[in-house]
Amino acid sequence: MDRRLQIVLDAHDPRGLGDFWAYVLGYQQEPPPDGFATWEETLRAWGLPEERWNDAYAIVDPQGAGPRVFLQKVPEPKAGKNRVHLDVGLPGAGGRGGPPDREAVRARATELEGRGARRVREFDAEQQGYWIVMQDPEGNEFCLV
Repeated sequence: MDRRLQIVLDAHDPRGLGDFWAYVLGYQQEPPPDGFATWEETLRAWGLPEERWNDAYAIVDPQGAGPRVFLQKVPEPKAGKNRVHLDVGLPGAGGRGGPPDREAVRARATELEGRGARRVREFDAEQQGYWIVMQDPEGNEFCLV
């Protein structure tokens, strides 16, 4: 059974939203298939009209450890709260277990706001921890932890 995990996001601008998430996650654009130097060359060879070149976009973990993130163009706007969201830690942080670095999380939230994210709400619960609910540039919720 195939156990690879891919996260799929609906988007109005797959490349723009993909570039945002690549920055957040430390990912990069998925390289073009073997035999092609660029995605533009690939899409031309496949006969895809230029107006469809932003129908899909994929980003990958450069170390190959994290899941692929695939963004697909959809016509409808986001409606309602996400049923699934991502919890994103700080770059270079070791993960959960120690006390949260509230100032570092707040600083990262401010940094991401400069890239189009929106801060929604800050949670500081003794039993559950500390996190900030954010929205990406297209309104998808995620948490900085």
